[in-house]
Amino acid sequence: MSGIVVFGAGGRAGRRLVAEGRRRGHEVTAVVRDPAGHPGLAADGVRVVAGDATDPAGVAAAADGRDVIVSAAAVYGAGTDPDAFFTASSRALLAAARRPGVRRLVVVGLSALLADGAGTPLLDSAGIPAEARPFCLAHGAGLELLRAEGADVDWLYASPAGDFDHDGERTGRYRVAEAGDLASRISYQDFAVALLDEIETPRHHRTHLALTAD
Repeated sequence: MSGIVVFGAGGRAGRRLVAEGRRRGHEVTAVVRDPAGHPGLAADGVRVVAGDATDPAGVAAAADGRDVIVSAAAVYGAGTDPDAFFTASSRALLAAARRPGVRRLVVVGLSALLADGAGTPLLDSAGIPAEARPFCLAHGAGLELLRAEGADVDWLYASPAGDFDHDGERTGRYRVAEAGDLASRISYQDFAVALLDEIETPRHHRTHLALTAD
C-alpha cells in the first residue's frame, strides 16, 4: 500500500485517479483549490486538502509522508496563464519529489505532444484547434522542464494517445500505444487503472507514456 497525493483531484482525470487509488487500498490525499467545492471527494477515507500545484511550500506540505505524487492539475481559459502554471508546477512537483520518502512523480499530460506513426508531431496536425495551441505549448513547456531538470527524479509523463472517451466505463483493460493517434480513445477510468499499475510496478525506463483502449 502506498501513500499517494493527487493534485488537481477535482478534475475528470483526478477524481478517477483518487477513486482507483482507494479501490486498491492506497492511502490517498486529494488536493484541490477549494475543498468546499468538492464534497464528494472525502468519501471512503480520502483526505482532502486545499492546495495549489504551483506553490512549492504547499506542494511539499501536501506530499509530506506520501511516497507517490500525481498531478492532474491544469488551468485553461480566460484569465489564466497556462505557461506560467505548467512551468511553476513542474518545478514545485520536482522539488517535492526530491524529498525523503518520495519515490515517484506522475504527471497527466497531453497527446498533442506526441508524434504520429510517421513521426509528425500531433501538435502540427489539422486535428488540433488553433485556439488550443497555446495551452498545448504551455503543457509542453512543463514537460521540457521535467526533462531538463528532473534527471534525479523518477518521473513519468502519461497521456492518452489521442483523447479521453468521456462516456467510457472502467473495463480494466488498456495498452501502451507506439505513437500518438488523434482517433484513439481511452476512458478516464481505464487511464486511472494504467497509472495505478505504473505506480505499483514502475517501469523506470519510461518518461512519456501514451495510453489507449485495448
